[in-house]
Amino acid sequence: MTRIVDKGAVTAAWVGMGVAITLALSFLLIIPIEPIYWLLSLPAGLLIGYYANTKADRRAGPWGRILLNGIFSGLATGLCMAVFLLGIKAIFFYADTGFPDFNRSDQNGAVIPPTCESGRGCAWARYDKDRGVALRAAGIADAATFERYYWEQQVSAGASLIILTTLGGIGGAALYGSARPKAPKPA
Repeated sequence: MTRIVDKGAVTAAWVGMGVAITLALSFLLIIPIEPIYWLLSLPAGLLIGYYANTKADRRAGPWGRILLNGIFSGLATGLCMAVFLLGIKAIFFYADTGFPDFNRSDQNGAVIPPTCESGRGCAWARYDKDRGVALRAAGIADAATFERYYWEQQVSAGASLIILTTLGGIGGAALYGSARPKAPKPA
C-alpha cells in the first residue's frame, strides 16, 4: 500500500493508451468521424476506470484508493486521446497541399488557379472559402491569425477529451466500488 495507485491501475493505464490509439486510428484517420471519437471518450474512461480496479483486485480497501485507480487510468487514457487528436490535427494542418480545391495543374503542367501556400496557408484558404465571413467577423483575416485561432480551438478540444475521459474513469471506479466482489468473511 505504499504506491499511489495499484499495479493493476498502471496496467489499465497502458490498456487505456492502447484503446486511445485504436480509437484515434479508427475514427481520426481511417474513417475520419471526429464526433464518434468524442462520444467514445466517456465510455472508454468508464471501462478503464472499472478495469483498473478489477485488474488490481480491489475487493476491499478504501474508496479513496478505488477512485484514485480510476482517476489515474482515466487520465492516462485521456492524455493519450488528446495527444493523438492534436498530433493528427497537426499532420493535416501543416501538410495541407490544397488539393483538390487549390494548387492544381492541367495535363500540360500549367497551374490552375486558385493557389495557396502549402501548410497553414492552404488550411486558411480552405476555411476562408467555406467560413470566411464568420472568421472575418471574429477578427481572423489571414493565415497567421487563423493558425493561432485554430490551435486555441484544438488545445481546448484536447483538454475537453482529457476531462471527459478522466470523469469516465472516476465513474467506472465508482461503479466498480459499488458492485465489487466483497472480501470473503473470515472463518
